[in-house]
Amino acid sequence: MACPVQVVFRVLRTVGLVLFYFAFSIGITFYNKWLMKGFHYPLFMTLVHLAINFCLSALTRRAMQYWTGKPRIILSWRDYIRKVAPTAFATALDIGLSNWSFLFITISLYTMTKSSAVLFILFFSLVFKLEEPNPYLILVVLLISSGVFMFAFKSTQFNLEGFIMVLLAAFLGGIRWTLTQVLMQKAELGLQNPIDTMYHLQPLMFLGLFPLFVYSEGLSLSMSEKLFRVTNLSPLLYSLFTLSIGGLLAFGLCFSEFLLVSRTSSLTLSISGIFKEVCIMVLAPYVSGDKLSMLNWLGFAVCLCGISLHVGIKTYYSKNKGTTIRQLSHKSAELEMPLLQTGDKKDNVGAEEYNDEDDEEEIFLR
Repeated sequence: MACPVQVVFRVLRTVGLVLFYFAFSIGITFYNKWLMKGFHYPLFMTLVHLAINFCLSALTRRAMQYWTGKPRIILSWRDYIRKVAPTAFATALDIGLSNWSFLFITISLYTMTKSSAVLFILFFSLVFKLEEPNPYLILVVLLISSGVFMFAFKSTQFNLEGFIMVLLAAFLGGIRWTLTQVLMQKAELGLQNPIDTMYHLQPLMFLGLFPLFVYSEGLSLSMSEKLFRVTNLSPLLYSLFTLSIGGLLAFGLCFSEFLLVSRTSSLTLSISGIFKEVCIMVLAPYVSGDKLSMLNWLGFAVCLCGISLHVGIKTYYSKNKGTTIRQLSHKSAELEMPLLQTGDKKDNVGAEEYNDEDDEEEIFLR
């Protein structure tokens, strides 16, 4: 039985990790919206973020390799193109459309609509047989879809173009996280460590989004005085500085999510995600000037009920289905710090570790 000091330490550690996750998750949402007010090139911004994430994940892999003395996993070109590319392209479009939608819609509408990604994740999880059919899922679907409809109905700041963009991003998010779960469950690929997954995904994500960027923003950006036709060095440095901050926030969000799951549980992250949505909705009217009616708030409450029910169902059905990361950490010193796990250990950490956890732990990613 744990002593009071250990209990207090665990509680403080959990609170600290949750606040660390909140800082990046809420921060990047408001930051990207703020940046889009003066920098109307969301796809270029996303490409910069992807480049920064690749560089940081490569540096992290190098540090992990130096720490352990063992090489990291590198996929063959055959596996890279056939198995990683679909996930990368879906992820790139999800993030790109999400950032693009900030040009048209409020943070409140974005948050509500993106929450519907749970519906698409459920759908594709059933298609790929990652989720067992359950009658309660019908209620989850009805609650979330009704909540999104009520929030969008007669919204004073509704924009159809932005709404379609973020709804399509939510649909792609369902594909994205389902394919990500399948990718990380394949023990033979050795991508159980998220840093290795990020490292392999970023280049293909960049290539997948680049043609859309050229078509939509290429000509306009090439004539912009903020970057390529700059007449003064100060605006250029300011643009690069603000874009780099967003890239650091994007990398920190991925890192903070995995750190929270590895030190606590996916349930903690899921519950934290619900409270994060509440925080964003409460802050949006004060920070961004969003206007919400009583019907909007009621729709938000209904949607939260659906998401909470989904979290509860997943927790109930996965309770006795295998070993979690937290349980494994008590059995192995190497798994106490999963980021130091080496690539050749993939046979020891197979699909079971991630089977019941990954679909929930990534639902609330922005």
